[in-house]
Amino acid sequence: MPGTCVGHFYLLSGSGEEDEMRLHEYQSKQIMASYGIPVPVGYMTNVASDVKQIAEDIAGPVVIKAQVAVGGRGKAGGIRLAKNPKEAYELAVMVLGMEIKGLPVRKVLVEQLVRISEQIYIAIMLDRNLQKPVLLASSEGGINFEEISGYMTESIARIPIDPLVGINDFQAREIAAMIDLPREHWRSFIRIIQAMWSVYNDCDATSVEINPLVLTPDREFLTLDAKILLDDNALYRHLDLSEKRDLDTEVDLEREARKYGLSYLPMQGEVACVVNGAGMAMLVMDLIKFNGGRPACFLDIGELVSAEKLDIALDLLLNDKSAKAIFINLFSWEPTCVKVAQFLREKLAGSIPTVVRLSGKDSIEGMKVLQNAHIRTASTLTEAVRNLISILHQAEENGHFD
Repeated sequence: MPGTCVGHFYLLSGSGEEDEMRLHEYQSKQIMASYGIPVPVGYMTNVASDVKQIAEDIAGPVVIKAQVAVGGRGKAGGIRLAKNPKEAYELAVMVLGMEIKGLPVRKVLVEQLVRISEQIYIAIMLDRNLQKPVLLASSEGGINFEEISGYMTESIARIPIDPLVGINDFQAREIAAMIDLPREHWRSFIRIIQAMWSVYNDCDATSVEINPLVLTPDREFLTLDAKILLDDNALYRHLDLSEKRDLDTEVDLEREARKYGLSYLPMQGEVACVVNGAGMAMLVMDLIKFNGGRPACFLDIGELVSAEKLDIALDLLLNDKSAKAIFINLFSWEPTCVKVAQFLREKLAGSIPTVVRLSGKDSIEGMKVLQNAHIRTASTLTEAVRNLISILHQAEENGHFD
């Protein structure tokens, strides 16, 4: 099984992994290898006893790499060099028993040791400010790239990409020249860049990253470490990739919500938000933050409201002990807002403080149903958020959140 490694630095403001799925190193390398990107010989296993045989098959020193969907494996001791099969087995036993940043190591990639002459950083990432992908490269690749790039931004070359055109050969040549890559390697380098663009485009990725892409003493390129981030919103088009999700990176509520077709995003605040529509969710969270609150999560039930979805969503949130209040903002035509309000009145009776705003068919009548149930309501989104913040402040003053 081919392999490659991680690179986990975000150079572009606005990048984040909140709406992305991160592949393991071995998964990223498998995909890259299928597009012709050169990777070292390596095999993934979750059984330590297999590692000795793998090392014997590779017939030389090997590297044992923990497979966790988080950066910083090397500094945490999750990447180890083994000189022989016996040592490879012993190190695999140790690595498979580790936790790295709270994530258990369940798999290791056993890979041939590669001799390195030069290390290059190269990536295609979505720049959310430019609203287009950007090609990035640096001659200062390697494990310390994050630290170096923090104060040597001039060493990072970047070229915006027209998503409708892709990466032209002249752009690949330009970035090769910007990082002073010897001309004799340009042809191979351009092929790798074009293959990375195909991976980025075909997989609906938000980031395809190689760190480092190394030149060996034989003057050949090899992908020593790689990472692919996939757009969560496009995974319905890639069921094969969706199945590669590492469930250890998700909280229980996130897994449970996905099982019912709901989108749950945990955060660090005290207000649980229920909405129908991701755009509305972001607006609601911005307003809560602007008015002095902090979202604990948002739960998007999808465009079509139903009693079943609401029931599941509210059960999940009522079991979330971090939530001190619930904010509900829904648009519904069928069922009418009156029916939605009747359901909410019964479901939320005696629960934690709740503010509801409904819009759609019979919204005024629906709000009256909730007012009679002692649930706070508002006709505008701004008013609703201010009501919510008022409730939180009153509860804090009364010591209810201690």
